[in-house]
Amino acid sequence: MSSPPDGARGFALRDARFLLALTVAAAPVFGHALGQYWHAFAVFFFAIPLLDFALGRDAAPASPEELERLKQGPFFRFVLHAWVPLQMGLIGWGAWLIGSGSLGAGDAILFTASVGLATGAAGITIAHELGHKPPRLDRFLSRLLLVSVSYGHFTVEHNRGHHVRVATPEDPASARYGESFWRFLPRTLIGQLAHAWQLDRSEVLRPWAASLAIAATLGLAFGPWAVAFFFGQAAVAVLQLEAVNYIEHYGLQRKKLPDGRYERPTAAHAWDAYERLSNCFLVHLQRHADHHLNPGRPYAALQPQAESPKLPAGYPAMVPLALLPPLWFAVMNRRVPRSA
Repeated sequence: MSSPPDGARGFALRDARFLLALTVAAAPVFGHALGQYWHAFAVFFFAIPLLDFALGRDAAPASPEELERLKQGPFFRFVLHAWVPLQMGLIGWGAWLIGSGSLGAGDAILFTASVGLATGAAGITIAHELGHKPPRLDRFLSRLLLVSVSYGHFTVEHNRGHHVRVATPEDPASARYGESFWRFLPRTLIGQLAHAWQLDRSEVLRPWAASLAIAATLGLAFGPWAVAFFFGQAAVAVLQLEAVNYIEHYGLQRKKLPDGRYERPTAAHAWDAYERLSNCFLVHLQRHADHHLNPGRPYAALQPQAESPKLPAGYPAMVPLALLPPLWFAVMNRRVPRSA
């Protein structure tokens, strides 16, 4: 039997695994349908870590032929673009639901947080990926997603700040050895905003104006509680982002050279995780070392890096751990390379 033509080989069933990223939007919806507003928390921080453990890791590098196919596959870009209307719809529906006053206070808070889990776990992750790509449409969609979580300055600071200063004391998004997440959080929030302001004030003012415009529109349409919902889900989304920032470079530091500059970033300056399931949900963000080595590389083509230190679990398990400093230090401090 002859092999299928190249066009037929351009899409493989395994490529569809990244569609799981789009299902994150369903968690708050199912939680509302079931009347169980803790549902999304159980999915993200209990079910996915358990399935990660059961399904194991995928640390096998792609062949040169496979790598080239993954770089060129249009399907992977479709996954990113498809998330944008899902997030906009989820926020609009959530604002209507909260604004209608049909939920009690406790359920409203849990629902708002569950939407923030979705807009943070998938939304900011996909915005991050799109923000690294050259097409104008991709960058526009990235900014739209970030505006919807009131963090529009992230792209300019991340691309022109974090990627330049990663794993140095000058980078507010790189966590230091022995620094708890709760000490890291105000330092990174203030530091990233201040540096973004220095880099490009318009990239701070315009996104914030757009976020305020969205909030005002939701308020006019659905009432003041819709505004509270909008900023509430944004706060949870940003909290997740900064927890992931904390995890990705914790305790890793580039050496300072005699001339005052730092050594070039290598794979040793970012933690990797190769859990199969969570990497699908997070479009390979956990292959983070290769992202720093090749920031323009499409997420599907990101490769494992042997030199990178390895996390003991994927981000869905590591984020709750990061929020509990004694447990985090007990698990992670002994894993930080001594040369870092």
